[in-house]
Amino acid sequence: MTVRPLRYLGDPVLRTRCEPVTRFDDSLARLVGDLLETVRQPGRAGLAANQIGSTLAVFSYNVDEDFGYLINPEIVELSSGIEEELEGCLSVPGVTAIRARAARAVAVGVDLRQDPVTVAGAGELARCLQHETGHLSGELFIDKLEAEERRRVMRQVRGQWPLTVPD
Repeated sequence: MTVRPLRYLGDPVLRTRCEPVTRFDDSLARLVGDLLETVRQPGRAGLAANQIGSTLAVFSYNVDEDFGYLINPEIVELSSGIEEELEGCLSVPGVTAIRARAARAVAVGVDLRQDPVTVAGAGELARCLQHETGHLSGELFIDKLEAEERRRVMRQVRGQWPLTVPD
């Protein structure tokens, strides 16, 4: 397992819709291992495959006591309650914004053995599941901010361009 370098805003792979996994082989196992190792780094809650350059539909998560991955994830349930909380993204370093998300989410997918997996959570885990699933659709968290918040964030991003990435 390897800690892989991150891709940042401006990299086209982040805007690419990830492809469903159809081959469950050693290459996929290495990708999952790398996602798990990379998300274990301090300050990381979730990581989608396209954030490390792969266009396969896989993400890892590491929120409190919940640690794992989903292959071909899909959100199947969102609560009607909305939480507006501060959110950030490893691929948009140094930028945080208030983002509305469902307070509870349920995601389904499979593991490396192709066995069904369900991950349900509230609060930060719910936010993570929604955030990472969005990445796999080519979405960044800044795309669906409220208008005023989006303008503020885009001014901040433009002020950092070209994006300087942390070491």
